[in-house]
Order: sequence, then C-alpha cells, then structure tokens
Amino acid sequence: MSVQPPEAIRSAYEAWDWSVASEWDDQAAWRLEERDGRRTHFLKATQLGHFPTALDECERLRWAGPHLPVPKVIDSGSDTSVDWLLTDALAGTDATKHALLADPARLVPVLARALAAFHDAAPVDSCPFEFTMPTALEHVRGRLREGVAEPSDLHSEYRHLTLDQALAEAERLAPEHEDLVVCHGDYCFPNVLLDEAGVVTGYIDLGELAVADRWCDIAVGAWSVTWNVGPGWEDLFYESYGVEPDADRLTCYRLLYDLAS
Repeated sequence: MSVQPPEAIRSAYEAWDWSVASEWDDQAAWRLEERDGRRTHFLKATQLGHFPTALDECERLRWAGPHLPVPKVIDSGSDTSVDWLLTDALAGTDATKHALLADPARLVPVLARALAAFHDAAPVDSCPFEFTMPTALEHVRGRLREGVAEPSDLHSEYRHLTLDQALAEAERLAPEHEDLVVCHGDYCFPNVLLDEAGVVTGYIDLGELAVADRWCDIAVGAWSVTWNVGPGWEDLFYESYGVEPDADRLTCYRLLYDLAS
C-alpha cells in the first residue's frame, strides 16, 4: 500500500484493531475498532495534492452534519505526506454489500429516493461550497493543462475520445440553466449505507459535496446502478427520483465526473 496512516493516529490508536477498508494509489481508508467493541472509527488518508483532499471532506462533513446523516468528525490534519480525516462510524452496510443488491427492483428505488431526500434536505443558500458548471469546467481544464488527468480516467463509453475531445464534448453539452441543489458529488452504491431493513442510514465519502446541478448526482447515481446491478435498471432510478432522463445532461456530467478527479 503506497498511502500509510499518519504516525500520530497510528500511535494514538495502537491498542485498537486496524483493518484496511479501501485502498487506491493515492488514498486509503482503515477501519479502527476498539477491542471491547464499543467504538468504531474510520481513518481516511489522501496523498498531498490529491483531489479532493481529506481536509476538503472534513470541511464538508462539519457543514453537512446539522442537515444530513453523515459521519461525525473526530479529528483531521496533515503531515509530510498525507492529509487525513478521522470520523465516527455510521450504522449500516454500504449498498454494494447489502442483501438487497440481489433485488434491484427494491434497491434501486431506495437509492434514488435517498438521493432526492439528500437534495431536499441540504440548504443551497447556506452551502459555502460550489461546483457549478463554470467552476467544474475550469477545474477540468486545469487538470488537463497540468497533465493530471489520464485517458484511463474515462469509462469505457468514452474511451474512443481523447481527453481534449472529452472536455470539448462536455463544454458543448453544458446546460445553459443549472438546476442547483447541494450535490453529494460522488453518489454511488458504496457511498450509501442501509440498515438490515433497507432503510438508508447515512451517506459517506463527501469530499466533493457542493452546490451544483442536481444532474451531477443523478447522472453518476444512475451510472452506478448499471455498474452494480447490471443494465436495464437506470430508467427505474430516474422514475423513482422523479425525473425524465436527459441524454445531454447525462453525457455532460458523466464526462465531467471522469475528468474531474
């Protein structure tokens, strides 16, 4: 694993049981369990310069806490190699591991309605974070200029495009009017937790929470349906959320999702 936990947290919680929750080239997360079973925390660490940083997520969790069921921040910080965030664990199982994964006809509406509830609950006017179209496009242009984005970032539907072509297509399809809500920013199956009965208990991985067009989340949420339960279920997601599919917005925001992080 290339990303290691900060020494300060490793030392402070050396008596707890540690297990890897997820790992990528530039970020990782660990589950920390007190040995008497009373408490569970999660530690996320991102390499310096990663987008979004663990500190970005910390700010967003602190803001979202009064409005949404999200993890409570315990601590955060930086060292010479990583930014890190320590949170309390939320109850529930993520949708990729839940028993309802075998029953898409029940699970897909749950996740769509949970997204609608997220958008209804978070107040746009007081949210200090924004990722509206001008901001998103400028962010993506910067990643292309700096050589951070890679062709492999594009999902298979768009691999026939170069990065410049993908950006040009997103620019061409960008809506003139954005239907602004507070978006999750990465609304997909692993980031929604459910109890045994299939009731949503919370949302995680909120490093890109911001005011944006609701289709940022709808496009990725519906895409995640196909990734996790197979093709043929996206229409149920749109119907359960309460929208008609918009092909241009879907393509635009899926391209931006691939190019932005």
